[in-house]
Amino acid sequence: MTAALRTGRLLLRPVRSADLPAVTRLWTDPEVRRHLGGPVIDSVVRIRQRRIVGAPGFHAVVRAADGVLLGLVTVETAGRGGETEVSYQFLPEHWGSGYAREAVAAAVARALETAPSVVAVTQEANTRSRRLLEAVGLTHADSFEEWDARQVLYRRRAHSRER
Repeated sequence: MTAALRTGRLLLRPVRSADLPAVTRLWTDPEVRRHLGGPVIDSVVRIRQRRIVGAPGFHAVVRAADGVLLGLVTVETAGRGGETEVSYQFLPEHWGSGYAREAVAAAVARALETAPSVVAVTQEANTRSRRLLEAVGLTHADSFEEWDARQVLYRRRAHSRER
């Protein structure tokens, strides 16, 4: 996904320099990072800040009505196992409003226009994330141990196209 993507309420676009304060919060907020290995250390944050602006695959999720950055959706075309992988994180004050579901559904749909499948991984304990992935059409495909926690892999395959 390279071009900006619009949904009913959102704009998914490349990360800009002005987004860095909100993006940094995503990396350092203990609640956001609860199922992502904890807050990112300062030295890594500084490296990420230099690399994320305009980087392919990283999409700021912005509320179209007022331009507020809500979160990030990342689409990695050669992700886990060589499959397209989607990941996401949203600021806690925007949880429960359906923004993550709307953004991830749009990103997955866009990715499946060209990719044969999309995968996503979350901790088994992250029930909110698991429900989101199931709501946008991904199904549980594997469970495994990684980073000292049980992980689950979800997958959605593109529908076969008529020729």
